Amino acid sequence: MIRSMTAFGNARADLEQGTLAIELRSVNSRFLDLYFRLPDELRHVETPLRELLTANLARGKVEIRVSFTRNASTDLSKLDPAWLESLAEQLQAARRIVPDIAPPRLVELFNWPGQRGNDALDPQIWGAACLQAGQQALTQLQEGRAREGERLAGMMRECADGVARVVDIVQAHLPQLLSDHRDKLAAKLRESVETAFPGGFTHISGAELSERLSQEANLFALRIDVAEELSRLRSHLEELRHLLTDGGGKSASGKKNAGSAGKRLDFLFQEMNREANTLGSKAGSMEVTRAAMDLKLLIEQMREQAQNIE
Repeated sequence: MIRSMTAFGNARADLEQGTLAIELRSVNSRFLDLYFRLPDELRHVETPLRELLTANLARGKVEIRVSFTRNASTDLSKLDPAWLESLAEQLQAARRIVPDIAPPRLVELFNWPGQRGNDALDPQIWGAACLQAGQQALTQLQEGRAREGERLAGMMRECADGVARVVDIVQAHLPQLLSDHRDKLAAKLRESVETAFPGGFTHISGAELSERLSQEANLFALRIDVAEELSRLRSHLEELRHLLTDGGGKSASGKKNAGSAGKRLDFLFQEMNREANTLGSKAGSMEVTRAAMDLKLLIEQMREQAQNIE
């Protein structure tokens, strides 16, 4: 399955002491970059969260934001007495410098980091809750990535169909291109002979003229021969469709692929663009030139979409 790198997931866990919330925001990146925003009390869960995300995500810049809100409490016995005494001393010292300083409100005391005493967070309980919520948020993130990835894959399939149509048009146009060039070459040769020999000539036979004309036509055919480029483009299209369907698991030949689908798509579009450039350089008519430009436009559109594929 093709997955996008852009998605969002969140989850929450309600415990006796309060509510924990976790958010995962992912955008495109060449590698997997994890950025954690955790309260000091939950720093110990960064490593298991990192392992969880690393095991399930291949690429993307992911911001992990964890917060918790304590339940309202007015039980003064839950406040740390030593901490209250220290705070009172610091407040008196501050008032000697700033007499009008306002004392903290009671609700602020209950939510002050590091002062909970017997009501401190249990690392094991909150750590387990954080990991459980992290798994739920990750599932939501993956579902969002899959939905966006399918949308991007649909857009690339439409462009791939456009490339296939252009390739068929060029293939069908080649015989007519050779025929037109042969006619132009014959007319030009006839005009040159009539100009050089107004009274006619007998030392050049019709067979010789025909042979020379055939040689020139063959040389031109070799110059504009794009059969190999068209064949490679068709092969790339087949591989592209397999990637969009299989998500990079296996190639069109059935072999297991290494690396992410996004990186393989980027490489594939580079190869397709190279074939389109060669096609344009060999163009023997405006029709083929326009076809090469259309191919490059379609390939670039697919490449832009692939930048957001995991």
